Amino acid sequence: MKETSIEFDRIDRNLLRMLQADGRRSNQELADLANISPATCHRRVARLVEAGAITGFRGFVDPGVVGLGTLVMVGVVLDRSTPESFAAFEGAVLGMKEVLDCNLVAGDFDYLLKIRVRDIADFNALHGQRLLTLPGVRQTRTFFVMKEVKENAPLGF
Repeated sequence: MKETSIEFDRIDRNLLRMLQADGRRSNQELADLANISPATCHRRVARLVEAGAITGFRGFVDPGVVGLGTLVMVGVVLDRSTPESFAAFEGAVLGMKEVLDCNLVAGDFDYLLKIRVRDIADFNALHGQRLLTLPGVRQTRTFFVMKEVKENAPLGF
């Protein structure tokens, strides 16, 4: 996550809101909704991409429809808190397709992982064969998500 000093005006914030709501909108539709010309809209969106405010465009896939309906949060405690142990753990986690998010956190854990799997049996295999063997892992705490109340909410402007 990079910080930037770009100034966002009302039109920029409006474009960001609209693209978060529907990234498939055409340039013409965005321009019409923002009340600006298509050329101005294109330049502004390109500037937002160049500045790093927009990091990509993607479709959202329903996990249940593709057989990954079980969401698990895992707190991980490492055996050492050194830059080398953090780097080794992070490098290993980057290669795990089941891990959607990995965040270094303050508190009871070193890392909090967000994991998608088919079911509890699938997670049990992942836990025993991969998670516990990640570099430096001393302890894990697992939380099965019972209900997803709010997920991937757009940023508020």
